[in-house]
Amino acid sequence: MAVSLYDEQCAREFSLLESSVEPYFAEMRVECPYHLPHDAIFYQALFAPLPERSMELFLASGYRRNGNCLYTMHCPDCAACLPIRLHPAEMQLNRNQRRVLKKNRDVEVEYAPITMHHENIALCQKFLDIRYPHKSNDAESYYEGFFLNRIIQGMEIRYRLQDRLIGTAIVDMGQNWMNAVYFFFDPDEGGRSPGTFNILTMITTCINLDIAHLYLGYYIKEVAAMNYKDRFSPYYLFLDGKWRKQKKS
Repeated sequence: MAVSLYDEQCAREFSLLESSVEPYFAEMRVECPYHLPHDAIFYQALFAPLPERSMELFLASGYRRNGNCLYTMHCPDCAACLPIRLHPAEMQLNRNQRRVLKKNRDVEVEYAPITMHHENIALCQKFLDIRYPHKSNDAESYYEGFFLNRIIQGMEIRYRLQDRLIGTAIVDMGQNWMNAVYFFFDPDEGGRSPGTFNILTMITTCINLDIAHLYLGYYIKEVAAMNYKDRFSPYYLFLDGKWRKQKKS
């Protein structure tokens, strides 16, 4: 499949950017955060504010953001983590996704700066405690070390049910792209399929703002919490250094 002119231009620009920032990157070996049977090697560097186009080039080259750190994976024994991207204008909703939209018609959506407000912290902590009970996760640490950053402009997409916060998405924004950083929600509202509804909301937001690319992080076929992203069709995976279009059969 031919590479788009957009991706060709991004690759050319990134090759120049990469040579200038490569000395700042280092590898860090840790236990795989997705519990796969291999050590994970993060290739990462800390950054101060970046030009919006530079962040776009990193995302288009398969990099992710964690706080003030940009990283990609250099795992020698595993290639399970595949960056995934949607092109909102191309999306074809299936029956279940249309059903999720109907189910959440009573949910109010609002946009706001990333804020360590008490209701955000309380909801994030509830989510972490129930979804990851065996870890000593702390919501304030997530905000301070993961969500907030000095690299690029970000925002929250908040979901309310009768003025009660039931979900918050952390996203980075550029003129031509949106980057999904994290999403937490009230586990008591799991019947609403909040993860699916959040992605559908991001797709709609991108269409309304004429944003061409929506980055959803990693797709990992072997991990249930990461493989649901292939239900959005068509989608693109970053394979062998190029974005390849996939379509769910």
